[in-house]
Amino acid sequence: MANYTLTYSEGAPGWVSFYSYYPDWMIGMNNYFYTFKGGDLYRHNVNQERNTFYTPWQVKNGTPNADFTPTRMRSVFNASVLENKVFKTIDLQGDAPWSITLATDIQTSGFIQQNWFEKKEATYFAFVRNNSVGELFLRSVNGIATSSEVVGGNVIKFPLTISIGSIISVGDLLYFSLPPSYGSPILAGRVTAIDVDLPNNINQLTIDTTISGTTPIPIQDAFIFYVKNSVAESHGVLGHYCVFDMENDYTEKIELYAVESDVMKSFP
Repeated sequence: MANYTLTYSEGAPGWVSFYSYYPDWMIGMNNYFYTFKGGDLYRHNVNQERNTFYTPWQVKNGTPNADFTPTRMRSVFNASVLENKVFKTIDLQGDAPWSITLATDIQTSGFIQQNWFEKKEATYFAFVRNNSVGELFLRSVNGIATSSEVVGGNVIKFPLTISIGSIISVGDLLYFSLPPSYGSPILAGRVTAIDVDLPNNINQLTIDTTISGTTPIPIQDAFIFYVKNSVAESHGVLGHYCVFDMENDYTEKIELYAVESDVMKSFP
């Protein structure tokens, strides 16, 4: 179990922060904060590298003996508590983007990578992605039909009476399930081509089966469905509230003033 230093804010008032450093002793003197660790004395808030504690003057094993820990913060969006909502975006008012994961009382797989944020009018903006197989049924999954033939493991043909539909796109993930229960979804590949030419008896999808986690379709009549590309289209996360965890790995000073989300009511 990790040890932390817990700090109290008289302005809050309350215990507001955990710090990764764990000193042997601490004391405040002459407007400075000092701690002792391993027989060494350290003065805090004087080095230029943030999130880095206990960097001694000596070098051990060829590298500086620095203890770096990313900054993490947790908060919650909880307006209109009785309404089920879709949390679509994150807007950061500050001078740097963060990586963010989001979870609600219904979904747990929302995320935004740090490099997905774009700076717009002095704020950082990004769409929430959702890529959990266990939550496919929620909004991003669309069924097609039972296939009529699988050719070469990567070409899935359908009866001419079946409409593949206009919602599916190149880049979507294709899944299948097997009879008789048609239970757990199995990843078949990523869609690379959609060919529909009914007068010439063509009604098929081509997939890339080399991506990680794919399984060959073992039968000719598996049920086929697809999940929209989570980067191209944001389905957000669905729930009554949204807990979000933020993390950054900066060693220089950054500031964060506010976190906002574009939220829309869900109409089932």
